Amino acid sequence: MKKIINIYTLAVAFISTSMLSTSCEKFVELGAPPTQVLLEDAFRTDASARSVVLGLYVSTVNSNISGTTTFYAGMSADDLQYNGSDASLAEFANNGLLNTNSYVNNLWASLYQLIKNTNNSVVGLERSNTLTPAVKDQLLGEAKFMRAYAYLQLVNLYGAVPLHLKSDLDVFEEVDLERSAVDQVYNQIVVDLTDAENKLATAYEGTFRARVNKHAASALLARVYLYLGDYEKAETFSSKVLASSEYSLPAPTSNFINDSRETIFQLANLTGFTTFGANYITAPTISPIYSLPARVFNSFETAPNVDLRKTNWVAPKMVSGTQYYAITKYKVSAGTGNEYHVVLRLAEQYLIRAEARANRNNLSGSKADVDAVRTRAGLTGISNDLTQTQMLAAIETERLHEFFGEYAHRWMDLKRTNRATAILSPIKPNWQTTDILFPIPNAQILINGKLTQNPGYED
Repeated sequence: MKKIINIYTLAVAFISTSMLSTSCEKFVELGAPPTQVLLEDAFRTDASARSVVLGLYVSTVNSNISGTTTFYAGMSADDLQYNGSDASLAEFANNGLLNTNSYVNNLWASLYQLIKNTNNSVVGLERSNTLTPAVKDQLLGEAKFMRAYAYLQLVNLYGAVPLHLKSDLDVFEEVDLERSAVDQVYNQIVVDLTDAENKLATAYEGTFRARVNKHAASALLARVYLYLGDYEKAETFSSKVLASSEYSLPAPTSNFINDSRETIFQLANLTGFTTFGANYITAPTISPIYSLPARVFNSFETAPNVDLRKTNWVAPKMVSGTQYYAITKYKVSAGTGNEYHVVLRLAEQYLIRAEARANRNNLSGSKADVDAVRTRAGLTGISNDLTQTQMLAAIETERLHEFFGEYAHRWMDLKRTNRATAILSPIKPNWQTTDILFPIPNAQILINGKLTQNPGYED
């Protein structure tokens, strides 16, 4: 029997092949895509296989995983203030999520759709014996990176989750899987990223660092090991990235433009403006949908120097007598521009290594890494006399000031360091310790009877 897979990822890839690839001619030569294709045809040639994998990036942009993970987790933490009137979104800000919340369900579905697409890509690539070996390795590395990234979001937002690794050909949609333990999910993330790092080239494919390379895999591995508390490996992998001359820390005025040398990996689009710009920046008389809470704005240093992140990444804005603090990391909110969604950037690697070193009692090395980020922000170095506890507290604050409104960093940090209750309970009246996880969507439990609900969301 012929094996047929849905080739949505191949179809959407054609939208942006000319943008993500260095050769526009390949876009023209491939012609219009079908909606379904035989497995052996999808991965028969380098060009068609490349189109499938490029589709993973495009579908990630189209499903707005960048925005949803950032906004939902930011509201759940203390680095985003919601100013809208959508009751279902307000559930995140109030830490009053219901298991019927449609946004929680849509995020789950988007991440698993990405996993489904990557599974199809990984299986198809591994079974193909007609691809150029170097191309096959590159594409496998990209697909496995994307799968690991999706699972990293899922396991941090929902806890134990089903571990799907099979393609449509292996009855992906017909098998109900139980939730896999958190450590099992993390183990698969490490396996995928390790293989990706081994297979990916150091040089970027295409333009604007819009496809992952070896350093992107190392950077995400550094984050994973930090989350796991394996500080030796977190330092090792962050050091790999920091040793490269490919990256630097530009001034806060320009580090989110699409040719920034701080960028390790970004998701490209056709317009050059992002969901961040569109939601954080509004017309003068309109309040931003999401803004920085006043308590965070007031926590930035102003003496002896003013933190350049405060002056360049936040803009106080008065609307109808209400003070807002608009987030202006991204400067373009509509039309066309020169900004993409920056998923991985160099500052994180400095702060990962700083935290890893602090936990290994290398306080001088930790200080050097923190100071590299602070210097870019126009600040003086931190004290030479900090204890380990004080150093870790300084790093937590530095991460808040560096990553507010970006990719759920603050939410993940508070959870992994067991600081969520201490920080959030005084400022969120409805806070309960079970709020550190989102509910498993009730809609998914109805589909898959083997799923169980997270504590606190059973009703």
